[in-house]
Amino acid sequence: MTRILLFEPAYQRIKDRAPPLGADDVLLLMSEDGTIWLDGKQVSADDAAPEVGWPSVDLFRGKAGRDYFVALLKSPSLKWVQSSAAGFENPVFGQLVQKGARLTNNHSQAVGMSEYVLWGVLDHLQRGPDRRAEQAAHKWQTHPFTEVSGSRWLVIGFGAIGQAVARRARAFDAHVTGVRRSPGDQDHADAMATPDKIHDLLPDSGVVVLSSPLNAQTANMVDAAFLSRMKPGSVLVNVGRGGLVDEAALLAALDAGTPAHAVLDVFQTEPLPEDSRFWDHPRVTLTPHASPVGSGLEARSDALFVENLGRYLAGEPLLNEVAPAEVLGG
Repeated sequence: MTRILLFEPAYQRIKDRAPPLGADDVLLLMSEDGTIWLDGKQVSADDAAPEVGWPSVDLFRGKAGRDYFVALLKSPSLKWVQSSAAGFENPVFGQLVQKGARLTNNHSQAVGMSEYVLWGVLDHLQRGPDRRAEQAAHKWQTHPFTEVSGSRWLVIGFGAIGQAVARRARAFDAHVTGVRRSPGDQDHADAMATPDKIHDLLPDSGVVVLSSPLNAQTANMVDAAFLSRMKPGSVLVNVGRGGLVDEAALLAALDAGTPAHAVLDVFQTEPLPEDSRFWDHPRVTLTPHASPVGSGLEARSDALFVENLGRYLAGEPLLNEVAPAEVLGG
């Protein structure tokens, strides 16, 4: 018997294509108000005892997210959780894995996040703010702009997101160097490097993209020394985690003019405090952790869960399974 806990709106989207459940399997549904239901009867979080959990993308748009994770953490029989996130540094994932649950993560954000990166870089290089201001002022003014073609990109963190960024940048004829601990051969990069080579590569990189996870090795990696090596006129993009960047050092570097611009979707404190200098800095484009929220995210995430649920019920290998050591050691 497999007990599966799903967010009810997510279940309504996938129910017609979900793998069939066995006669002894149990489907628990959590409503938007956080209550859990089984065959029309309310069940407490203590009694739900799910074996399978899927905190879907839409779960976090309301107040049910916390209740859902409480039910997972209380379960004495939890065996597998399909995350809607790519990262797993949040302590709750470590708690779930410590309970013995398998964790699979989600790379569905890569499409939207990579398009966001290209938007941010292109908007800066194409002088988007100047053009919009002059349109608003009814001013006919031509501005030269910087082409992506021939530029050199350094993508730090070359998982699904970094590779998606590289594919799109190379479509504009950019040269891409990917960085990860085990570089190997990579079809989506022109070159690969290990993290110890980053400082050597910064002086030649016109665009630097942060798409790596946050852990003990990457925390505050963008510090004063890192920033001092960046190329004049370069662009820094962070779609990884706010903790990758020493924010005081970045503000000082932006004030000094290098990098020329920063596109920031994540910050050490979120929501970003109202008095943060980042809001009004002339060299900053910022968004509220919104880079993953593309129009196709929900559908891709749903399809991944449906596929993995079928695999789980059939006893087959799961897609995107994360090794417990990675979660607990991160």
